[in-house]
Amino acid sequence: MPTPSKAPTMEQLELQEATLVFEAFDEVTALDLGSALVAAAQAEAAAVVIDIRTPDRTLFHAALPGSAPDNDHWARRKSNTVLRKHRSSMLVGMRNAAKGNVVGASLGLDPMDFADHGGSFPIRVKGVGVIGAVTVSGLASEDDHAMIVGVLEKMLA
Repeated sequence: MPTPSKAPTMEQLELQEATLVFEAFDEVTALDLGSALVAAAQAEAAAVVIDIRTPDRTLFHAALPGSAPDNDHWARRKSNTVLRKHRSSMLVGMRNAAKGNVVGASLGLDPMDFADHGGSFPIRVKGVGVIGAVTVSGLASEDDHAMIVGVLEKMLA
């Protein structure tokens, strides 16, 4: 099992989002990113679901041994948050908590369709903006997020 990660600050999350930007992103990039996440999860024996999607299309999906159908639902809800807010699900959650908000009717976000827990990150393309979301579900919120960021840092270096 992975060593639990410490939650990043809002400033660190904003910096991650500003710097982890693709020059271009297509199906091949999605496959490369998904495969790198599978390898990272296998190296940690992490029972996770990995999902990469645009607003209207799944580009990559893998359910690793030990993951459960509930992880798929969490991945969908967290990626919906990213696709709606164009921010990582962890940053959305921290901003909501700072304001005393929770996902629900007051925010216009049905908790059956949205989750503001860590583990989904915007796929941002330089000169274009957010075109999708990459999501990991199955670990603690901070660890789901950290797995994505770690792979993105290596891939975009």
